Amino acid sequence: MGRMGRTGLLSLSEGGSCSRRFLGYDSGKKAGEPPVQETTEAPLNDTTTTTMPLTRIQRLIGERMLASKRNKSSYYMEIKADVTELMAIRHNLTRALGVKVTTGTFYIRAMAVAVKRFPLMVGRLVSGVSHNNGDGHILQIAENVNVGFAVNTPRGLVVPVVRYTEGLSLAEIAEEEKVLTDKARSNKLSLEDIADETIALSNLGAYDIDSFLAIIPPQVSAILAAGKIVRAVVAQNGVPVVRRVVSLSLTADQRVIPCDYAAGFLQCMAEELNEPQRLI
Repeated sequence: MGRMGRTGLLSLSEGGSCSRRFLGYDSGKKAGEPPVQETTEAPLNDTTTTTMPLTRIQRLIGERMLASKRNKSSYYMEIKADVTELMAIRHNLTRALGVKVTTGTFYIRAMAVAVKRFPLMVGRLVSGVSHNNGDGHILQIAENVNVGFAVNTPRGLVVPVVRYTEGLSLAEIAEEEKVLTDKARSNKLSLEDIADETIALSNLGAYDIDSFLAIIPPQVSAILAAGKIVRAVVAQNGVPVVRRVVSLSLTADQRVIPCDYAAGFLQCMAEELNEPQRLI
């Protein structure tokens, strides 16, 4: 859109171009009147642009996420988790276990624990007919908590999967997370590495993002979005104290997971992260 001068109005001409008409201007001016200069903005198609082709991964992810957004009845909720103790022990834990323990490692471990109490979080609708449901869909609950976590690479976003997390220790999850992240960034992920996701995690804390709402991947019914860990003043025993807090946002499919059920899962996540010793 063009700039508007102090005495000008911007309007759309009948020809579809943007032109400036000055207040008091009459196109049928009388003889002897001073000429009025008309100005026309540069055509929009004169704008310099750069064309960048989409990669195969970008096209595939875009198509699948758009289909998921259209087809799932998504709702959103958020909780703040106190991770002060978690951050205090993380670096020492890395040295003790001999493998890098990230905040994402704790999130995956906490998700595995919380899903044991709330198994619908790894449920999904599949084609089928039951005796009391003739609409062509039935609810299928996965036996395993396979957490897909987003990794940004030079070729685009990929989602490797930490499989069978319900049976893994924190150290085992950390090791698997590291191996998959390295493979993702070196373009060495196999089909098995990205298969069988049953719940998803997206962590943008490293990008200085406070909180965000994620789109549910097509094959699952819930995704947890984690923001950056910040210092916040909270009341503790009636006294203001500074704690480390993270925003956890959940996007879930209403057709599979009731809102109050998802709220219970999110509360369980926050409780586990608040007492990280239970996750080791």
